[in-house]
Amino acid sequence: MRRTLSALAACIALPASAAMNPAWTEPVAPHVIYGNTYFVGTRGLSSILITSPQGHVLIDATLPENATLVEANIRKLGFRIEDIKLILNSHAHADHAGGIARLARDTGAPVRATAAAARELALGGNDVDDPQHGEAPLYPAVKATGDIVEGSVVRVGSLTLTAHLTPGHTPGGTAWTWQSCEGAACKQIVFADSLGAFAADGYRFADHPAYVTAYRQAIQRLGALQPCDVLLAPHPEQAEGKTCATYADAGRRKLEERLAKETAH
Repeated sequence: MRRTLSALAACIALPASAAMNPAWTEPVAPHVIYGNTYFVGTRGLSSILITSPQGHVLIDATLPENATLVEANIRKLGFRIEDIKLILNSHAHADHAGGIARLARDTGAPVRATAAAARELALGGNDVDDPQHGEAPLYPAVKATGDIVEGSVVRVGSLTLTAHLTPGHTPGGTAWTWQSCEGAACKQIVFADSLGAFAADGYRFADHPAYVTAYRQAIQRLGALQPCDVLLAPHPEQAEGKTCATYADAGRRKLEERLAKETAH
């Protein structure tokens, strides 16, 4: 009995986010994606570092328990975490925003997001407007400036990133674009937000027509991004073999399939 209670206590002590996918806490060697853009995340979860001599930008920090792995990956590449001058986010779920509070504390970097995402981050994911509210794990709250709107341009030294709002998977979903170069060869990098129409039990997208309209517009906006030379996503495998257009088409199909199922019942 004592052993059973100890095992139960150990399970209770585990972060709720660890139950999402145990593989997501496994380390992955950091590596260059293109030019000054690097992958510093973990297995199945992207954390993207964009560097410049004047300072760096980090997008996403994966799970709360992965923050030390992300920091270690940045150092392995020869960069100092203290040189991160800005932290951004794709969407405010635990598997992408969970480590941001720790990274913000350790780097001293500000966090910027849309108004909706800043609210989600401040609530640690406990946002009733999130379709997955009640099922998505919570995480340490993040203080973020909610000043990002469609087309916002953020700058750190020579880095310039543009925001493209993609509400749907979460209310504050945001895609980011920037240019990275290798010598004279430059490419536009697109970090596309997740487009999957997932929801907690009891939530019906069909009951929120204005949200669905914004969702469809977001999918169209992302699919139209050009150039789309290198496509990245919060889960790396989401973008494999896809263009911005085919990535958006896959998200559109999933949304319409979800809506069809909801209206059929």
